[in-house]
Amino acid sequence: MNATVDDLVLGLAGSGGDGVVSAGESLLGALSAEGYHALMTKSFGPQIRGGESSCRVRVSTRRVLNPGGELDVAFALNWEDFFRFGAELPLSVDTVLIHEEQAGPPPDTLRQRGTVPTQIVSVPLVAITKQAAGTDKAKTSVVLGLISGWFGIPAESLQRGLRKKFASKGAEVLAANDRALAAGIAYAEAHPLERPRTLERTAAAPGSKMLCDGNDMCAAGALFSGVQFFGGYPITPSTEIMQTLSKEIWKYGGAVLQAEDEIAGIGAALGASFAGRKAMTATSGPGMALKTEILGLASIAELPLVVVNVQRGGPSTGIPTKPEQADLFQAAFSAHGDVLRPILAPTCVADTFGITVEAFNVAERYQTPVIVLSDQEIAQRKETFDPIDTSRLVVEERLCPVGSELEPYLRFRRTATGISPLSHPGLAGGAYQGAGIEHNEKGEPSSSGVVHAQMNAKRFDKLAPLLERRDLFEITGDLDAPLALVSWGSSAGVAREVLALARGRGLSVKLLVPYLVYPVAERVYAEFFASVRAGLVLELSHQGQLFRILRMYTDVPRGVRSLAQSGANPFRPAEVLERLLAVANGSGS
Repeated sequence: MNATVDDLVLGLAGSGGDGVVSAGESLLGALSAEGYHALMTKSFGPQIRGGESSCRVRVSTRRVLNPGGELDVAFALNWEDFFRFGAELPLSVDTVLIHEEQAGPPPDTLRQRGTVPTQIVSVPLVAITKQAAGTDKAKTSVVLGLISGWFGIPAESLQRGLRKKFASKGAEVLAANDRALAAGIAYAEAHPLERPRTLERTAAAPGSKMLCDGNDMCAAGALFSGVQFFGGYPITPSTEIMQTLSKEIWKYGGAVLQAEDEIAGIGAALGASFAGRKAMTATSGPGMALKTEILGLASIAELPLVVVNVQRGGPSTGIPTKPEQADLFQAAFSAHGDVLRPILAPTCVADTFGITVEAFNVAERYQTPVIVLSDQEIAQRKETFDPIDTSRLVVEERLCPVGSELEPYLRFRRTATGISPLSHPGLAGGAYQGAGIEHNEKGEPSSSGVVHAQMNAKRFDKLAPLLERRDLFEITGDLDAPLALVSWGSSAGVAREVLALARGRGLSVKLLVPYLVYPVAERVYAEFFASVRAGLVLELSHQGQLFRILRMYTDVPRGVRSLAQSGANPFRPAEVLERLLAVANGSGS
C-alpha cells in the first residue's frame, strides 16, 4: 500500500565529480518551484579539491525548521564515501537505502553502525546512465529520476532545473540529462518499492517561495542597510559574502577590498567607518582571532563596524566545512580591558537578512562594533522561505554633529544617552584625534584614572537600551510552563521542532531564542525562568558556552541542564525530545 507523507528527508553521498551537491541543488530548486518548504545542507571531506561530498534535503508541506533526523531515503553512490558521513547521514530501519549495483551489497560497516534498513535497493545506476546518456557523468540525473518516480517529486520541475543548470553546456549535454532523468523515472516505475511512499502535494502556489543560502542573505541584508565598504580575506565558510558583495556592491556606489590578510581586511573596514562610510568584514574563527586587536580599537574609538563570523569547527583551523557554535566566548571576551560589544545571531537563512540589517542599525546607533555569529550550516545551507517584507525594516544612520555641536567639537562628549555625535574627515569644524589610547571628551590622550572610569562608563552605559529590546528575543510556548528550552543560532531550529513535539505529548513547555546573544538581557531571562523548574540549553559547543554565560549573569534554575555537543555532530530532534522528557521526569543528568 502506498503511504502518503508530508515530510521527507533524503541524503546522497559520493566522490568528487559525482555531482552530489549539484543534484541536491537541482532537487531543491524543483521543490521550491512547486511551493514546498525545503532545506538543503551540504558537507565535504577535508580535502581542498576533489574529495567526497554529501547533501541532505528535507522537504515538507509545513515550514522546515532544521535538517531533520534519520534519513527517509539514502543514496550511496559508493560505500566508502557514504560511511564517511555517518553523523550527517544517519539511517533507521525505515530508511530506503538505495545503492549503486556495482558497489556490491552493503559491507559489514553498515551493521557495525548499529542500524540496518529493512529496505535496501540495488540499482545499476552506471549502466542505466550509459545506456540513456552515453556517459556515466549524468548518473545524478538518473538519481533525480528515481526520486521523482518513487517519491512523487514532479518531473517537470526537475527537468526545468536541469535545463537551467546545463543551459551553458550545449544542446547535447541538455539532451543527455533529459534522457537520464527519463530513464530514472522509467526504472522506478518498472521496479516499485516494497513499501512505497509518496510526498503529499503542497497547497502553496508554485513559485511562491524564495530560495537562498545564508551567506547570500547576509550580503543582501548588508546592501539593503547601505553598506559602502567591505574589507576582508577569503576563508571558509564565509567567503561567499565577499564574493556576492564583489559582484553587487559596485551597483550601489560601494567598494570591496580583498586584502592581503585578515588584519588588513578589518583595518581597512574600520578606516572606511572612520571616513564616514558604513563598513563591514566577514570571516570565520581563525580570522576572528587575528581581528581581535582592531576590534578593541573600534570599541575605544567608538566607531560603527559590522563583523560577521561564520563559525566552523575549531580550535585553530579545525574543521572548515562543518558547523559549530563554539566562538561565543571568543566574540564576547576576546579583548583586553573592559569591553562590551553586541553579539547578534541568526537562526536560519531567512532571518539572516533581518539580523544583518539589525547589526548595521545597532552599530550605527551606538557607535560600536557588532558581531554577527552565523555558522556553516546557516551560511551554506539553502532554504525556501516566504518573500521578505522589507517595508517593515528600518535603516538607521549614525548621529552626526551639526551647528553648535561643532563649536567646539567634543567627539567623545558625555551625553545623557552616552552617544556623542560622530564626525568624519572633511567636515568643517569636525576634526578630532581618533586613536586606541584612552582619551578625554576632545579625544586628547589621557592617563587619568578618573577620565578612564568616566569613558568606560560611557562606553558601557550607551548600550543599556539594547537589554530592553524584547523584539530581539523569541519566546514561544506556554508562558507559565515549568519546562523550558533555550537555544540559539542554527540549533534553534531543532529546539523549535522539539517544542512542537513536546507540546504534542501534552507537556507544558516554552522556548526562548535570543537573537541578541550578548550582552545578557538579565531581566528577559529572569522573567522567562520565573516559572521554570527544569529544561535544556541546546547548543553545538563542547563547553556549553551560552549555558555558562547565562550562569554568570542570571539565576538559572537548578533543573535546567546544558545539552551541548561538539560541532559536526548535528542534533536530531527525536534525541533532544528524549533528553527533555528525561529532564522533565527528574532523571536527566
